[in-house]
Order: sequence, then structure tokens, then C-alpha cells
Amino acid sequence: MGNSSSQENKARCSKHVGQWHVDVSGDAKRSSSSLLLKTTQLNKELHQPLLEPSSQDTAIQQDRVTLPSVLEINDLIKKKRLEEAYHHLVSFQERVKMEKKSSEDTLQLDNNIKDLNLLYQGLRDEIKCVVKDSINQPSGSTELLVNVGQIIQEEEKREGDLGSTGWNWRDTWKEAVQEGVQAKIQSIPLDSKEENKSWLAVHLGLLGKAVLEDLEKVKNQLKGSYPPDFNVFNTYVQSYQKGIAEHLKKVPLKDLEAKDCYVLLKWIMRDYKSEKMMGSVTLQPDMSPSNISLSLEDSFLDQIKDKYCDMIQNEFKTTLENLIEIERNQMWGSTEPETMPTYYHSEVHVDVCQGMEGYIKNIQETGPQLSRRVVCICLQELKPFPASRLEEAFEQWCTSTPCEDAPGSHASQFKYRTAYINSFILIKEYLEMYRETSPQQVEHLMEAMEDTIKKLGETMMNQFEKEIEPSFKKLMTKRWLKETRDFQEIMEKIEDLSHLCARMKPPYVKTFVSKAHYLVVLKYISQLMNSSLSCKSSEHKKAAYLIKENLNKLQSAFTNLNSSLDWLLPIGDHLSDIIAKKTPQDVKNCLQDLLSDFPDISRKHVAAVLNFQGTMGCKQTLRILDHFREQQNRTTSPANQDRCFFSKIHVNRKKCCCIPVT
Repeated sequence: MGNSSSQENKARCSKHVGQWHVDVSGDAKRSSSSLLLKTTQLNKELHQPLLEPSSQDTAIQQDRVTLPSVLEINDLIKKKRLEEAYHHLVSFQERVKMEKKSSEDTLQLDNNIKDLNLLYQGLRDEIKCVVKDSINQPSGSTELLVNVGQIIQEEEKREGDLGSTGWNWRDTWKEAVQEGVQAKIQSIPLDSKEENKSWLAVHLGLLGKAVLEDLEKVKNQLKGSYPPDFNVFNTYVQSYQKGIAEHLKKVPLKDLEAKDCYVLLKWIMRDYKSEKMMGSVTLQPDMSPSNISLSLEDSFLDQIKDKYCDMIQNEFKTTLENLIEIERNQMWGSTEPETMPTYYHSEVHVDVCQGMEGYIKNIQETGPQLSRRVVCICLQELKPFPASRLEEAFEQWCTSTPCEDAPGSHASQFKYRTAYINSFILIKEYLEMYRETSPQQVEHLMEAMEDTIKKLGETMMNQFEKEIEPSFKKLMTKRWLKETRDFQEIMEKIEDLSHLCARMKPPYVKTFVSKAHYLVVLKYISQLMNSSLSCKSSEHKKAAYLIKENLNKLQSAFTNLNSSLDWLLPIGDHLSDIIAKKTPQDVKNCLQDLLSDFPDISRKHVAAVLNFQGTMGCKQTLRILDHFREQQNRTTSPANQDRCFFSKIHVNRKKCCCIPVT
């Protein structure tokens, strides 16, 4: 009866294993829903114990006669005939247990116990091999995994028996899963940096593909070979989590370039949990949300982030330095920068903005924290670039280049300074998008950019002033009264300046034009105030006419350039009116309007105008100046500091000794 029961048990197991094989191999022909239904129906039968408790004693008695030798059982294990081997192993175990209770031959008993231990060790090792290799086996090869699950369940019921004392069969199975996963990870091809510049990106791509394929196989095939309480899918996921984490820690960080650090960070922080891997729809709903992200120590991630940020900073610094070299070698030797579309253009802003954008846009994929850090690094490295690097290098080049050579001429220098002003304006516009990310840093950088723009503009303004100075010194002379050549030279310089301004971007062009407007009018009036010319009765009207005509032309030129200094426009009319008058009273009548529009005009300036007019005697001049002082004292409104003009003009010509001008 015992033998009959044992044979029935083996036949039952073989029947179920065969039935299971048919179902798995036909998986591709069935829908996933029918496979799940079939799996549910079979699990109840399939994961029944290999041995019926009621039949064990009978099986032992029968196996006293039919039990294979230890070598034969070991041979069955090696041939992976696990179900048959385990049946005989349990029978051998029960016989040894009985002998332990009754046998007097202790030597034979010790030998049998040793043999039993060796057989169990062999079974354990073979089970680990089966589990380790299962991920690489062809679809449908799951019969051995069914046996493995059944054996582990049986042994968990027999915990503490001879042969496997102290073992945890479930832990053994998990170890095998982990070892199989580690072996699979190690098998992914990894080229050296010398063999392939994209070595790490290629390796991580292959790794991600392999992980997804393996987990899909676990879900669709391997999971159903085990009892439900094995939690197979989650075990494999956690094993891959652990295996990948250990694998990534072995990546030689010292050999990584910035692009490799980026690839590694992106893979860890984005790709791993994307639809390409753990977030794949094919793994749902088995995938637990807690397992989607790769778990790594913060110190390891911080190490990669620190290295990446350091390399980004060095790369960006080198990029900016190379930019200056390119400008020096390819651009400054040209007679004129590009015009695009109507403004003087330099590639500086393009390279700066694209460089920052590349670093920042890429790293945004890894999360806002690292992205913010990269923004700050780029802003920090960019701050000294406008003034301490580019502008300083350009000024040194200008100083060392003879002005006679066309590429280094002042006209050419003007054009390149304009191009850099335009570039810095565009960089400022670009940086506005990062104001929310790092408001204080952006503000400081904006100030640095603005200072450099002003410095470039002031350099051009100073050069413009030097160029027009000789022509202004020829005004308010006898020659000026007779011919217009000297004034025409000034207008030509202004015309050249207007062409330059047409190539300058707003908003700074308005500032530059207004400063040039102020400078030109100031130069003109200063020349009048300090002229040694004293017009006679026959010349003062002509001088008044020329002053009005000259200033109108100057003002008109800058009005056409959209100067913001409209308040300067009346000055020509006021001064020409005073100079054209014949009587003191007529002059007095003009002073109130002049004082109203230019409240910072002083007594010495009025005296200088009267000296230039040349028709008033000393007493008349004194009465006019006294009248001016009275009007000045009656003026209660303070001078507008933004409209200071006469206070900027120093009067140094020799005055008549009887006319105090202080």
C-alpha cells in the first residue's frame, strides 16, 4: 500500500509538471488573460507537496529494498532529475533517522549522516544553479523551477531535519536569484574609453535593455513556476536594484569626463525609472511604486554631482577662454564685424548662451536641485568674462595695434566695441530667464555686464571726443566767422557716429546717443565761453546767426538719432538771442528765459557770453550781471541734477578787471 501511494504521488507530480510544461510552451499562442487563468487553476495542484505525510513511512519501508545508492542519488541530482532525486533523498533521510534511534553501528550511522549531508549540499548547489541560470533559459523551460519551488516548500515544512539543519531554503533561493542577476549584469559589454568615446552611455543603454527584458520574462514566465508566496517578481526587482547599485559603484569615477558624469546621473535619476526600464507599462501592475527609483547612497550621488559640477565649471571657463582666442585670431584682424540683421554682430553671445543652455538644459532632466547648482556655476564663471577677460583682452590688443593699420584703426575698434555692446545686451536678455533661480547672482552679473557696456561706450565716447576736439578749437574765431570748413568737419564726425549708432542695439544706443549729444553741445558752448574772440558791432549779429545755425544742425542730427536730451534744444536760441541784442535792456529781457531753462547757469557764464558779444561796455555789463543776480535770487526752484549743463563748463578766459565774475 505504501509503495502504491508513493508511486501515485510521483505519478501525480509528473502529470502536473507535464501539464505545466504544455501551458508555458503554449504561452505565445494564448492571450495574457487566459494564461493567468490557467496559471491560477494549476497553482492549486502544481504546488502541492511532493510527499504525502501519510505515505512517508510506507515509502521508507519500500525504499529499504529499492533505495538507490548515494552515488546514484547524487548522479540524479547532477542530471537535474530533481523530483526523483529528492524523493529518494527524503527516503534516505527517514531511514537514517530511524537508524539513529535503533542502530548500534555508530560508524555506519556517522557515514550515512555524512552522505546525507553531502547529498543535501549537492541538492542545494544544484538548486542554486537552476535558479541562477533560469533567467537565461529559453522560453517554456520552467519544469525545474516548479521542482525547485516544491522542494523548498517541502524542506520548509521539515525544518530542522537531518541533512539541512541550519539552512534557510528561502534565503538560499534569494541568494541564487541575486547571484544570477549579478552574473547577468557582469555579462553586459563594457568598452574602454579608448575603444569607444561613448563607452558609458552604450553600456548603460545595454544594461537598461537587458534589465527590462529580464523582468518581462520574470513576470510572464518565471513567476508562475513558483508558489505565490515566493513573491518572485519583487525579489528579482530588488536583486536588480542591489546588483546595479553595486555595479555602478565600481565605475571608475576618476576616469569620467563631464559628458560621462551627465550620462550616469541621467541614467540613475531619470532613465532608470522611465518607460524604458522600471516604469515600463509591460511591468505593470506587478511593479511596486517603491521599486521604480534606483536606491543609491547620497554620498555616492553627491560624489558624481560634485565631479560633474567641477568639470562643468572648468569646461565653461575653458570655453570662455577659447572664445577670446577665436575673437583675437579670427575677428579682430578684420576691418569690420558682421552685420546681422542691421546690428554689428559677434558670435560671443551665441557661444556664451548656447554653452550655458547646453549644460543647464541637459541637467534639468536630473531634477531641479542639480539644475539650480549648474546655473549658479555658470553664472559665477561668467561674471568676470565681460570686463576682466574679453574687454580687457580687446583693449590690450587695440593698444598694441598701430592705428595706421586698417584692422586696428579707431573706426574698426569702434565697430567691434559696438558689436560687444550688442553681445552683452543679448546676454543680459538671456540671463533674465535665470533670475528666479538665482536672483542675487543674476543681479550681480547684470550689474557687471552693464558696467562693461558703459565702459565700452565711454571708451568710444572718449575717442570720439579726441577726434572732434581739434575741430571745436577752431570755432569761435575769425576764421569761423568767414568759413564753415571746421564746423563741417564736426558734422562729418557726427555723421560717422550716426552710422555706428545705427548698428547699436537698444536700449543702450539711446544712452550712447544722448551722451554724444550732451558732449557735442557742451564742447560747442565751452568753446564759446572760453573764446578769445570779442565780436564788434558789425560781427555780433553774424556770430549770433552762426551759433544758432550751428547748434540747430547739431541738435537736429541728434534728434534724428533719437536722443533723449530734448531739454538741450533751446540753448542755441537763448545764446544767439543774447549775442544778437544791441541794448542792455534787450539782453536783460532774454536772461529770464535762459535762467528758467538752465537754472545752473552762473554769473560768470553770462559774463563770458557778454564778453564774446563785445558790444557792451563795462558799466552796461555790470548792470546786466546785477540784473541777472536779482533774477537768480528770485528763482526758488532748485536746479535739476539730471539737467546740469553750465555747471560742467569751466570759464578760464581773462576777463575785464572791472567786471567781477564770481
